[in-house]
Amino acid sequence: MNDLPLNILEGQTGPEGAPVAASIIVLHGLGADGNDFVPIARELDLSAIGVVRYVFPSAPVRPVSLNNGYPMPAWYDIFPPPTDASLPRREDEPGLREAAGWVQQLIDREVERGVPPGRIVLMGFSQGCAMTLMTGLRAPQRLAGLAGLSGYLPLAGSLAAEASAANRDTSVFLAHGTEDDIVVPERGEATRDALTALGYPVQWHTYAMGHTVYPEEVADLNRWLLAVLSAPAAA
Repeated sequence: MNDLPLNILEGQTGPEGAPVAASIIVLHGLGADGNDFVPIARELDLSAIGVVRYVFPSAPVRPVSLNNGYPMPAWYDIFPPPTDASLPRREDEPGLREAAGWVQQLIDREVERGVPPGRIVLMGFSQGCAMTLMTGLRAPQRLAGLAGLSGYLPLAGSLAAEASAANRDTSVFLAHGTEDDIVVPERGEATRDALTALGYPVQWHTYAMGHTVYPEEVADLNRWLLAVLSAPAAA
């Protein structure tokens, strides 16, 4: 994977060399890096599954339009919202599609290392949530689950035509803060409604929090991960 422009941090819950039962690829938010969710992973107890490998990639540093072109780790560019709220938001489609290719390569890498696709979870926060949904719903392999925290569905208008048949029934965990002023709750609700309308099995959770991660959320995520990684893997 030397062609990927990503720094990749990894860790697993069992001793080095032990067989890996599942992999969780964790995608960070804007301005963060692969270290951001290591403490959250340490709070999860997935011992009933076996050894779990965590993969924490860091997005490349790029100028971000929303932040006056200031360079920071970002999966894709984010543009300022339109001054007229009735107009659609401008999205960085080339950047989104390029980053989705990187995430798909991370999935393929885990498969090459012996982890079945049905034992791989994509999980992301904010921009990482957008990349989880962007990639996972289009992935050709049937994954164990998709977890999106405090984020939104990018390129929503193209999903129906581009969605992978393999992941039509893949469980989607969505969580959002009712006091989030970065990705407002309405965007999370719109994501939930769009996926539900397309028939995806969505677990929707809200918490009295801002743009962050909440202990109750981690507990709910833990239960969901145990469920999707305990289910028989699809052929």
